[in-house]
Amino acid sequence: MIKIGLVGTPKSGKTTVFNTITKSDAEVSDYFSENLRPNLGIVNVADERLDYLAEKFNRTKTIYATIEYLDFVGIKKDEAKKELFSNQFLGTLRTVDALGLVVRKFNLPGIATNPILEIETIETEFIFSDLIICEKKLEIINKNLKHGLKSSESEKKLIEKCYTFLSEGKMLKFLNLKKEELHMLRGFQFLTLKSIFIILNVSEEIFGQNKDLIESISEKFDVVEIAGKFEMELNQLDEDDAREFMSEMNIKESAVKKLTRISYESLNLLSFFTIGKEEVRAWSLQNGSTAHDAAGTVHTDFAQKFIRAERYSFADFKKYGSEKELKSAGKFFIEGKNYIVKDGDIIYIRHS
Repeated sequence: MIKIGLVGTPKSGKTTVFNTITKSDAEVSDYFSENLRPNLGIVNVADERLDYLAEKFNRTKTIYATIEYLDFVGIKKDEAKKELFSNQFLGTLRTVDALGLVVRKFNLPGIATNPILEIETIETEFIFSDLIICEKKLEIINKNLKHGLKSSESEKKLIEKCYTFLSEGKMLKFLNLKKEELHMLRGFQFLTLKSIFIILNVSEEIFGQNKDLIESISEKFDVVEIAGKFEMELNQLDEDDAREFMSEMNIKESAVKKLTRISYESLNLLSFFTIGKEEVRAWSLQNGSTAHDAAGTVHTDFAQKFIRAERYSFADFKKYGSEKELKSAGKFFIEGKNYIVKDGDIIYIRHS
């Protein structure tokens, strides 16, 4: 399951955004700090293509791909004076696949709003945290070398390169790293290497009026604009009333759909579908993945015992209407394990 961590400075409306997209009722507080366990919420990835397949194949179950959102709390009031995030907090944050930084663009009494500064503040925290990891690793490597113990020279050079880049105030995601270097760094769980997008949390009065700010942020990060408090209140209404209020606000896409879309884009994901005897199901997969990877996503045994993949595209199925017609039109394909899966593929994994 994809895990997205929501993080933000105090009073950014982070938990409000979490409640909005997960339809939860987590406590909204500036410094809620009973423990460091995040609020968790699982959201189905709505996909009209899957609904269409369920109807056409007359299956009783429709299983959507899911995203788990984690609303990271745990900023204590006395700690906020020293540092924005504790080491324990940052350690917990390293477990997610991507980070959604919630920044405030609404007025609060006596507190100015400065989204760019909020982003830079969180960036600095992440950079400093990754610098500490590099320093500790280099200390271990140098100590091993001093005592005549073997150590990877290539790893040392790579960590030194990362350390230098971070020392310049730059995030590692902007360092041009090779595939093998990224593989070497995978175990470090650097925060600045993670996919990061910005959730601009605005008041309903200025929703849709932040074009210049969004363009400025998008020079560095993917960004989505949400009127968090307003949309959280919409969750209390029935669908017709909510749709009417969204129309009045010129909100064309719900917060859930916006966050789903930007999460997929940030992680470079696609969706493929499988059709079983009782269910149709959507799966998330990294762009550029193979049929063998898709088989492993469905079940590890399918990858180990892979024979072939039979596939056709959703667009072709919608056009021709049946597998029989797809075959007649030459749109039903037999693929080996190295086939690169495309978004919207419908795949049958054949295995021993």
